Amino acid sequence: MNAKQFLFIRDAVVFTFTAFGGPQAHMAIMLKDFVNRRHYINENELLELNALTQILPGPSSTQTLVGVAYKVGGLWLSVVTFLIWVLPSAAILCFAAIMFSFLGDKEKFVQIMRYVQPIAVGIVAYAAYRLGKTVLKTNISVWLAVTAVIVTLILRNAYVFPILILVGGIISSALETSQEENQLRVKLFSNINTQKVMYYIGILLLFATLGAIINQTSPFSLPIRMFENFYRNGIIIFGGGQVLIPLMFTEFVEMKRYLTGDEFLAGFAFQQALPGPTFSFTSFVGAMTMKHAGGSIGGQILGSVVATLGINLPGFILVLFFVPFWNDLKKISRIKNSLSGINAVAVGFLIAGFVFMLEPLSLSWLTAALVLTTFLLLTFTRIRTPFIILAGVLMGWFI
Repeated sequence: MNAKQFLFIRDAVVFTFTAFGGPQAHMAIMLKDFVNRRHYINENELLELNALTQILPGPSSTQTLVGVAYKVGGLWLSVVTFLIWVLPSAAILCFAAIMFSFLGDKEKFVQIMRYVQPIAVGIVAYAAYRLGKTVLKTNISVWLAVTAVIVTLILRNAYVFPILILVGGIISSALETSQEENQLRVKLFSNINTQKVMYYIGILLLFATLGAIINQTSPFSLPIRMFENFYRNGIIIFGGGQVLIPLMFTEFVEMKRYLTGDEFLAGFAFQQALPGPTFSFTSFVGAMTMKHAGGSIGGQILGSVVATLGINLPGFILVLFFVPFWNDLKKISRIKNSLSGINAVAVGFLIAGFVFMLEPLSLSWLTAALVLTTFLLLTFTRIRTPFIILAGVLMGWFI
């Protein structure tokens, strides 16, 4: 390890514990520290890496950081950076889930968090508004978003998500790409190692099959099914953490009842007050799922590890797979054009998730005011999310 790589690891640690505010803020910090101050890569390389993450499923901040590490030190540095970035917040959220199980006065905890839960819903509303404002610029994108909302609310099935994502990408790519792209597209994809692609898909199929055939009374059944659930979500989530949360709420709370709506919203609010990736919230969900299944502390830790690895592995593998030939990939308009349809469907998921997340709240003038106030503060002021969450905790403590 040379001096530059050691310095990068040190900067990655600092970044991990100071990166509040979501992907947009994370990008600004990387531009300031990794490009302008340290010159690990240049500005164009960072912007291109970020553009790559926008056409790949998975956590955009994580993928961008891993891509920078790959350019600085190759595969080994990418793996080390990934662990530095993901593990701290995942460990804290796992600990929070375990402590929730041992709280002697859970009623007091629920009382303290009662104002934080509508704030969490307001955060999702803001994300839907921001992404919708950016993405929904054509009649087709609006139509795709509305269709995604309606289908999700009616069917309430986890397999709706990958199907709609695929359909949205196909429709926008077909409508927005000229025929002369075909020859270049064939040339590029003829160079892709299909064996690696089959390994990638095979992991999902393996765990989906194991989850289906193992007797559900087996102690191995739930962790295997959870890994498949999170790995599948990691493959289909375009748009980062703001899409992940409502999609997970729909599947794990509404459909599978792995945890309650109140627990989910409290955990999400807690994650928003931490630095690091939004995807680390899955650590809390995994631990709470095992807790409700009667798992010990060891079982809850296992659930946390399974969830964190499952949700992050697809995006981690994909970004390392695509970075080497990104210069060719970015020339293909058909791939770039599919993003508009995919993002439109993602907006639909956000809106449907917002509706689902309202259901566990005891709707009143106060909760409605908190949701609206959170949305307005994030939209029209520079107040950062952790401070709004802290305000909600203090309200629950003193009021």
